[in-house]
Amino acid sequence: QVQLVESGGGSVQAGGSLKLSCVGSGYAFSRCGMAWYRQAPGKEREWVSDQSKSGSTNYAASVMGRFTISRDYGKNIVYLQMNSLKTEDTAVYYCAACSPKYWGQGTQVTVSA
Repeated sequence: QVQLVESGGGSVQAGGSLKLSCVGSGYAFSRCGMAWYRQAPGKEREWVSDQSKSGSTNYAASVMGRFTISRDYGKNIVYLQMNSLKTEDTAVYYCAACSPKYWGQGTQVTVSA
């Protein structure tokens, strides 16, 4: 059974930091790109960042310079380091993989003023 399980969400004040983790199992995710998406209340899910199987990274303009994606290919883990958090970063954050074909269940991030 293929699974992606996120952790690391929580509540933080604006300007603070959080690090999300996503552990994959049941598949060799090193073969795929992995990504982070988020969905704020009342809004559509949006792409945040991704890292290819070769290591190249991409970021949405809204998080560029504040968020960093990284991977541990051997352990099937993808991270999202989030710094200088803003209230508008409040959302459920989802890990995704392989185009994306696989999704995690999401982890809540709440940023208060």
